[in-house]
Amino acid sequence: MAQFDALIDLSTDEVVTHSFVRDVPLSGGKTLALITLDNGRDHTRPSTLGPVTLLEFASVLDAQKQRAAAGEIAAVAVTGKPFILAAGADLSKVSEIPSKEVGVQMAKLGHDTLGRLSDLGVPSFVFINGLALGGGLEIGLNADYRTVDRNAPAIALPEVFLGIIPGWGGAWLLPNLIGIENALKVIIENPLKNNRMLKGQEAFDLGIADAIFDSVSFLEQSIAWADAVVSGTIRVKRSNAPGKIERAVKWDIAIGVARKMLENRIGTVAKSPFVALDLLKAAKNSTRGQGFAAEDEALGELVSGDQFKASIYAFNLVQKRAKRPAGAPDKKIAKPVTKVGVIGAGLMASQFALLFVRRLKVPVLITDLDQARVDKGLEYIRGEIDALLAKDRISPDEANRLKALVTGTTNRADFADADWVIEAVFEELGVKQDVFAEIEKYVSDTAVLATNTSSLSVEAIGSKLAHPERLVGFHFFNPVAVMPLVEVVKTPLTDDETLSTAMVVAAKLYKNAVVTRDTPGFVVNRVLAKVLGEAMHAVDTGTPFEVVEESIKPFGLPMTPFQLLELVGLKVGAHVLDTHHAAFPDRFFESENLHRLAELGHIFERDAKGKVKGIDPKARDIVAGGTNPMTAEQLRLRVEDGLADEVHRMLEDGVVSAPEDIDLCLILGAGYPFQMGGVTPYLDRVGASERAFGDTFHHPAIRGVQ
Repeated sequence: MAQFDALIDLSTDEVVTHSFVRDVPLSGGKTLALITLDNGRDHTRPSTLGPVTLLEFASVLDAQKQRAAAGEIAAVAVTGKPFILAAGADLSKVSEIPSKEVGVQMAKLGHDTLGRLSDLGVPSFVFINGLALGGGLEIGLNADYRTVDRNAPAIALPEVFLGIIPGWGGAWLLPNLIGIENALKVIIENPLKNNRMLKGQEAFDLGIADAIFDSVSFLEQSIAWADAVVSGTIRVKRSNAPGKIERAVKWDIAIGVARKMLENRIGTVAKSPFVALDLLKAAKNSTRGQGFAAEDEALGELVSGDQFKASIYAFNLVQKRAKRPAGAPDKKIAKPVTKVGVIGAGLMASQFALLFVRRLKVPVLITDLDQARVDKGLEYIRGEIDALLAKDRISPDEANRLKALVTGTTNRADFADADWVIEAVFEELGVKQDVFAEIEKYVSDTAVLATNTSSLSVEAIGSKLAHPERLVGFHFFNPVAVMPLVEVVKTPLTDDETLSTAMVVAAKLYKNAVVTRDTPGFVVNRVLAKVLGEAMHAVDTGTPFEVVEESIKPFGLPMTPFQLLELVGLKVGAHVLDTHHAAFPDRFFESENLHRLAELGHIFERDAKGKVKGIDPKARDIVAGGTNPMTAEQLRLRVEDGLADEVHRMLEDGVVSAPEDIDLCLILGAGYPFQMGGVTPYLDRVGASERAFGDTFHHPAIRGVQ
């Protein structure tokens, strides 16, 4: 194993997952060698597969091969410590890889070790007893047979989500086990759906496992099943394995459809999905050895590149920083919330009410100008609860309880016992001021008041309050139930008890909260306003729509500026630009043309089915007349430098504590891709930070080692 010496240098502080062997008697006097993977930690530290772990596992497998050759054992099985098979490669070690060459060694070590499971001389089994991610699942794929616990919570190959590919056999083994369409779902589609995981039953249904058993006797039943396979009593048939027709016809078609879907959905900046797609395509006709060699090269290339480093940075933000928000007061001083009041009964307010009642399970009261609007809001909320019931997301008893907890009123006095009151009314300062000034007459002195404003000053909204210290910004993102970010806005007057309550409530809503200063646009909308403002300014001055879209592609954003404007609403977009121009006239553009486009109602022309055909000629006519067009390159540099300058100003002004908070907001609230790490790593890599303020946001910059 001398070829892997460079990897050992990375392993000085590895939490080693040991391979413990015990013999289990089978029928007919035979013996199964059962290997249990266990890192000696509790469930909060899943077993991982670092270099030392893999070398020990390889040594243990070699010993079992010798025993098999001597006739001592008739089978080998691998399982994990309670509830966990393995969480894959130790990402902390992978992210320290110093070169592509060492990255290739890491891939080869994984292949070399796990590949032993198919060359033991006796049948090999993996009992997937719980969590099995990445390399953890690839342990199973390399074996001859697999069983799965019906209640296993997370089975996946999430590598594409992190800017790499399944590199220990998964990209070749999985499509040849369950077919190309199922493999595309597991390797590409699910990771790009916010890293969706399979449950045990789903993994079995896809054909990943050959047998499924209940948790209570999973190990015993798995051993008994393996005994039956070894004795020949059970013959395993795999209905999902690709047949001749799939290989001849469907395989290439499925790859082509997936490629077009990726290009339309995420563009071509993110590398890992397309590398994975190439590997899956090649798996149709390549040998196991050829497939593994291709994975070695691909994984080495990706783990040493920019996008993997940015992905690990983003992963750590979401997994660690989001759980310990900067600037959050002690949770112990948070006020209890036993009743929620929602001012408004429109769509946004109704979404708030539904979220609060589902997560907090306390009475929720909605109000509006008249009973008809209140009734419409209640009807929507109850309909959504019925939809959750129909999908088996909640039980009939829970549905009834939730419906009973939501009520409506036109009498503000009914808010007297509400501990938390949030408004969702028209985005106009005077309206919000008056709403809070009125409701304050009825609520207790200890009630927290929250505004969902996206661009107005929270302090100004509270200017008519007798107790402005209990007002906090609580900015959700659409769709409310799905988007995981809440910007919690602290004014100069907001007290710690109010801020702490807001942070605790956000956590109970299963949202990640970032504390921001009360400043126009907070974080997400200020960054988006910069991008959208520059895009509209370019169009206003004569740059074609298509050139603007081309200029933004290197950012890897989920949609173009004009798609985003249509999504949020052109009137809302125009309002956001106006607000930022009023606050920072020297750096943010307003756009009269955007107001005219809002009157038109759209930018893109669509066919009868709603598919985009291109820019509507009427939209082109509205913006015609500009005489100073830019090239895509000129505009890209302008946007990069403008963003670097603006983010630097935000940090200098203390809008948030650190660049990490900016990136966390953009990843969770604006869909910035993991592979880019948000915005600040990208701005450092392309030199915009140096050009804008003579330094970088990160020291050292977050970049690959190639």
